[in-house]
Amino acid sequence: MSDDRKNSGASAQQVPHHEQTEKYGGGHIEARHGRINYWLLVVYVLMFVWALYYGYTYWGGLGPGLDLTR
Repeated sequence: MSDDRKNSGASAQQVPHHEQTEKYGGGHIEARHGRINYWLLVVYVLMFVWALYYGYTYWGGLGPGLDLTR
């Protein structure tokens, strides 16, 4: 085994896990492990809460503003 191959293997293992990349599609697509940002988690939670509210408030009937019973 050449020195280049030994060094490249050792340097790849020294890269932190969240910075390591995996290549797909012949190297055209790269993916890496990461974390979801806190602001994005907040958006997910808010959207879920809004969906629950909307589903509870407008469940059934023709929809908001379309109920024909006057």
